[in-house]
Amino acid sequence: MRAIPPLKALVALESAMRLGSFTLAAEELSVTPGAVGQQIQKLEEWLGVALFVRQIRQVTPTTEGRAYFAQIQPAIAQIVEASRRVREGRSKGVRLSMPPSLAAKWFAPRMAEFLIAHPGIALNLSTSTAFVDFELEAVDLAVRYFSGVDPALSVHLLYADAAHLYCSPDYASELKLKRPADLQRATLLHNTLHPHWTAWLKQFGALTDAQIECIDSVHVDQSLIAIEAAARGQGAVLTSALLTQAEIASGALIEPFDLALPLTSGYYLVHPQTAELQAGATTLKAWLIEQAEASATGATPA
Repeated sequence: MRAIPPLKALVALESAMRLGSFTLAAEELSVTPGAVGQQIQKLEEWLGVALFVRQIRQVTPTTEGRAYFAQIQPAIAQIVEASRRVREGRSKGVRLSMPPSLAAKWFAPRMAEFLIAHPGIALNLSTSTAFVDFELEAVDLAVRYFSGVDPALSVHLLYADAAHLYCSPDYASELKLKRPADLQRATLLHNTLHPHWTAWLKQFGALTDAQIECIDSVHVDQSLIAIEAAARGQGAVLTSALLTQAEIASGALIEPFDLALPLTSGYYLVHPQTAELQAGATTLKAWLIEQAEASATGATPA
């Protein structure tokens, strides 16, 4: 028996385990479900254990199958990533990931400028609130909203965040918002990125927990929705100044109080310490840093 398992069978196993189906694996690999089943059966014979329980129109991984896949999955991911980097090593393609709110409110208005300035770079942008796993995902650079502490990553602070309060001008006038305690008459728009209303109101409004509990609230999972609701006069929102630049410029939102709650999290540009950035990623990294510095100072990049 050869020491190396049938590699084609490992490809079929990885797809079937990840997708939970021989049929879906077959579609991904452009073969028939029967061919996937044959490859996995060949691997089972080589290993001497059953990897799946086969039932009518359903396959379920066995305990041994799950354990085996858990051990080989990291190695397969490393092979995929190493192969991708070698294949794309001479290109200027770059994959960027960032939170949806930042992508829509800050990056999207500037993206065309980058592409015009660098027509040879093929940009692939993905958005997610989840932290990128560089070992398993095909991503070169990521903007991560966190504390900035991760020894495995090269970390560059783009924007030190603070929780600012915004509402529409009409809303501030209607509620006669003269001091932070007046927010007891408001509707608080909560979002998962900036869940800081209690801390903000305690520090600046001197309100008790009981008083804060009595304030009308709406909870949403996206900063984009909360900002839009505030601009439409549906409440007040706490969020980053970086995400409200367009609304402030147009007058859709105002900051009724010149008060901001400093935060320990910020927007950081990250990539693995051990990975050498290719030309496109290096160019994009420098551009993102330049744009962030300009946003922080209100200047226009040269």
